[in-house]
Amino acid sequence: MMLSDLDSAVAALTPFGFDPTVQQRFSASAVAVSDNAVRGALTPLPDDALAKLPALGTPERERLREAGLALIRAGRVGVIILAGGMATRFGGVVKAVVPVLGDRTFLELRKADVDAVARHAGAAIPTFVMSSFATHDRLLGHIEERALHAHGPIDVFPQRVALRLTPAGELFRDRAGTLSPYATGHGDLPDALRGSGFLRRFREAGGTTLLMSNVDNLGATVDPALVALHHELGGAITVETVRKDPGDAGGAPAVLDGVPQIIEGFRFPKPFDQGTIGVFNTNTLIFDAATLDRAYELPYYRVEKKVDGAPVIQFERLVGELTAFAPSRFVEVPRTGADCRFIAIKEPADLDRHRPLIERVARAERGVRALMPGEWAD
Repeated sequence: MMLSDLDSAVAALTPFGFDPTVQQRFSASAVAVSDNAVRGALTPLPDDALAKLPALGTPERERLREAGLALIRAGRVGVIILAGGMATRFGGVVKAVVPVLGDRTFLELRKADVDAVARHAGAAIPTFVMSSFATHDRLLGHIEERALHAHGPIDVFPQRVALRLTPAGELFRDRAGTLSPYATGHGDLPDALRGSGFLRRFREAGGTTLLMSNVDNLGATVDPALVALHHELGGAITVETVRKDPGDAGGAPAVLDGVPQIIEGFRFPKPFDQGTIGVFNTNTLIFDAATLDRAYELPYYRVEKKVDGAPVIQFERLVGELTAFAPSRFVEVPRTGADCRFIAIKEPADLDRHRPLIERVARAERGVRALMPGEWAD
């Protein structure tokens, strides 16, 4: 592949971190089909290494809630929302701006939750939205249209971008003859957030803790109890997990060569029985801000996809891989009821099916009210 052959459209990708050197490396690696399975001693996470969020209405939950609110009042807490994806199963739209309740969008509902907790605590909770080349401008426009900055700070920063390749390692062009860019995965988070300057500003203002989640997980509300639990567990990263339902797949906590970490589903060796791990990763993580303020050599994984019916190769990295580099803790949270923290919305049918639950979660303002078991804020 000759990068000199790139057409002028690539100049538009420069603000999104396009790196010709990295692209050249991807081209050299495209032909080789690597085995992504981990190597080493791999065992399930021991039961005693999986903390549990104390139940609603218990003294321990209320103690944690008050401790978390104190951290928020001290200006130590911020929120990261991942919103770089194009929702192919929603028709290739910017998923963050898809209406969910009436005309209220995913991002609007998530920001409303942050603002409600901030008002209750009497302190700002900065919100950082990770976009991509495909969503950045639309997100900025949506924030202005809906005045999402009116009740608390919200900043948008882009993740990295690369160009799809053919299986032979050449630049792929679609039916119209144009290059095919893609975002290189939420593993870009540390580099992108540091590069934006927002992380430095957050830390200089006294921020120490960042709650990260996908924009489409409307269960991942700001819960002060989880903020406090992260601090008490003592890790640099806390990963929220939920019990598996039949058919669930994805990354899960395990121990590799003595290090507890998230292993992505495609990285488990074939002989390993994933059924021995009863929970999976929701991609809701709580970070010590200092942990994100450094460079990591996160691996890029070769991914095969199709565009216009043709095979393409792209390389992506995953934020859960940070658990291999920093001390990490794992907590099981509920996926049902008033305390539900995982509502998976991958296609329109999921939105229709879960809308009653989403409505109740949105009304509950769970970071504001100390709900009792089974109680909803009606």
